[in-house]
Amino acid sequence: MPIDASAAQNNRVLKLGMVGGGKDAFIGAVHRIAARLDGRYDLVAGALSSNPDKAKASGAELGLDPDRNYGSFEEMAAAEAARPDGIDAVAIVTPNHVHYPAAKAFLEHGIHVICDKPLTSTLDDAKKLQAVAKQSSAMFFLTHNYTGYPMVRQAREMVHAGQIGKIRVIQVEYPQDWLTVEETNKQAAWRTDPARSGAGGSTGDIGTHAFNLAGFVSGLKLESLSADIQSFVPGRQVDDNAHVMLRYEGGARGLLWCSQVAPGNENSLKLRVYGETGGLEWRQEDPNYLKFTPFGEPCQIITRGGAGMNASVAGTTRIPPGHPEGYLEGFANLYSEIADVISLDKAGESHPHLIPTIEDGLAGVAFINACVTSSKSNAAWVEMG
Repeated sequence: MPIDASAAQNNRVLKLGMVGGGKDAFIGAVHRIAARLDGRYDLVAGALSSNPDKAKASGAELGLDPDRNYGSFEEMAAAEAARPDGIDAVAIVTPNHVHYPAAKAFLEHGIHVICDKPLTSTLDDAKKLQAVAKQSSAMFFLTHNYTGYPMVRQAREMVHAGQIGKIRVIQVEYPQDWLTVEETNKQAAWRTDPARSGAGGSTGDIGTHAFNLAGFVSGLKLESLSADIQSFVPGRQVDDNAHVMLRYEGGARGLLWCSQVAPGNENSLKLRVYGETGGLEWRQEDPNYLKFTPFGEPCQIITRGGAGMNASVAGTTRIPPGHPEGYLEGFANLYSEIADVISLDKAGESHPHLIPTIEDGLAGVAFINACVTSSKSNAAWVEMG
């Protein structure tokens, strides 16, 4: 949804390109739906696979013009930058190891980048990409989609308004069970291959979401961590489970658990934040409700679109309370807000604080790196820097 009424004058439909997201890909279809949901983008170009033949076939299935259905992202970046009707932005939805070279190519051609998380597969690439972004005339956006959920933003607003007092404890967990045994499908193959996923398995795939969510809601910076990570499935080269203790600025303490080998858990992201005067709890699998418990008082349930929801958050919800709204709409909120920013930037407006940036992405990759480093040293405390 638009982040400001003034965006209406710049409410044009943006021309979108996509790198990755072809046949058999999961996240590419999610990004395409999200981009279409509020009518802010038109997908006009793509390099939808690292395999040129598959890329062309995937683009043809989506109805792309053959002249804008590319065999590689390098070809696409150069050609679209040279066109008078070239794309305004590109969505990068590839395996992690392609994020850096693809984002670099488009930023260097002055094309705005919307990139799936994590930022890159290595910390060195993350730092290099940050440097490229600083030199580019284009903007970079990261799709940590859970930051787009209305009740996550409600929790953030309540924390920042002091409704639970100074934060003492943060607990966040993200267990799944789909990698409990070795899988052979495409999604599992690249996520468990360190050459494509990076050093982190569950820490990179879902741990970064948990880490980002805790920081987004609390507003606190992580100072150090102690991680115990495992690869329980025999032969697996990346972690599939992690327990991480967290020390935040100001004295708050946290605990993060991420796992992809926890039978009975599908996508069970949960966040609990406790302050001096109250606590908040949110669950991704029941995302339209936020528990708020002032100390010594009964628990309150704040509903999406219902009484008690902050006016500043109301614009991120599309349908009446009681109707399920969540994953796709969270992505769509980010896409529509990014469309506003791209349009408003042309009028000299600045970047809003709610959309994840390249700095958030760098922090996520640093989190993965610190977890791996800590665990290799018997869960030694590692400074985030």
